[in-house]
Amino acid sequence: MTTLAGVPMAVYLQDAHPIRQGMEIAKYAEAKGFHAVWQAESRLVREATVPMAAFASVTERIKIASGVVDCWSRNPARLAATFSTLDDLAPGRVILGIGAWWDPLAQKVGIDRARPLTVMREIVTVVRALLHNETVTFDGQYVHLDGVELDYVYQERRAKEVPIYIGATGMQMMELAGEIADGVVLNYLVSPDYNQRAMEHLAIGAAKAGRRVDGIDRPQLVVCSVHEDRQTALDMARLMVTQYLGQQPHIMKASGVPQSLLDKVGEVLTWPATHEQVEAASKLVPDEIVQMLTASGTPAEARAKVQQYVDHGCTCPILYPLGDVHAMIDTFAPA
Repeated sequence: MTTLAGVPMAVYLQDAHPIRQGMEIAKYAEAKGFHAVWQAESRLVREATVPMAAFASVTERIKIASGVVDCWSRNPARLAATFSTLDDLAPGRVILGIGAWWDPLAQKVGIDRARPLTVMREIVTVVRALLHNETVTFDGQYVHLDGVELDYVYQERRAKEVPIYIGATGMQMMELAGEIADGVVLNYLVSPDYNQRAMEHLAIGAAKAGRRVDGIDRPQLVVCSVHEDRQTALDMARLMVTQYLGQQPHIMKASGVPQSLLDKVGEVLTWPATHEQVEAASKLVPDEIVQMLTASGTPAEARAKVQQYVDHGCTCPILYPLGDVHAMIDTFAPA
């Protein structure tokens, strides 16, 4: 059997490309049979919904997803209205991926990430109801809506089919996703073994709602560095791995990275880290850590590693390209 035969593929875009170039990438991915394009919104660089609209405007079939917007900085009524608007542009093609953000970034902009599970549950509940054309009154710990609906003026009132996926790393958020979400966005820079534990906790959450884990979509971000020269591919990925070792150690710990390495990298990097610091710290990161956390190497090696994530529960790899995006799309395009 051909590796990854029949597995839907997606491409992940951050801010590495001008938006107009991203539009061309979305068109190319669609032409090559890709299932979705996901736009990041993890840092204070590029807001997700504007490029999502741009990608939707030049494509016809491919899904357009946020990977992921945060649950704190948009009022849930406005969040629902925003994704309702995107659905007007690309009916049935929009996915709302939402996450609980992370510190110290949230803290630096004045957001207190207290009770993220409660906040996520409330927001998913009311946003889904609003998108389903319901009038919502909700008095929660975080969300307070009084007789709110998406009050269309001229357009036809209709339910918007916008599935909601929770971006989860920790196991409690994973259980919540299994209980209430249409899907879960599994994180990147984790090992395939991490997925096994994630699947167990997704199943626990699904059981609370009388669901089966097989009914929950599980796309996964996968850092992908492809080059005919294996060492070049590993070196391209090493810088990104190093940055996350220093700045998001909670993800690294979840993947089994030794604490001793996290400590050594943390001694070199500040927040935010300079390029020079990342380069210096990268010399501490061995090839085996890069290979454990990413799909890096020759095209055949990258495909084999992505297959491992699929074997461990991923339903649709969301490929985060380092290097030539078109070459990566060609590498993973359906036969």
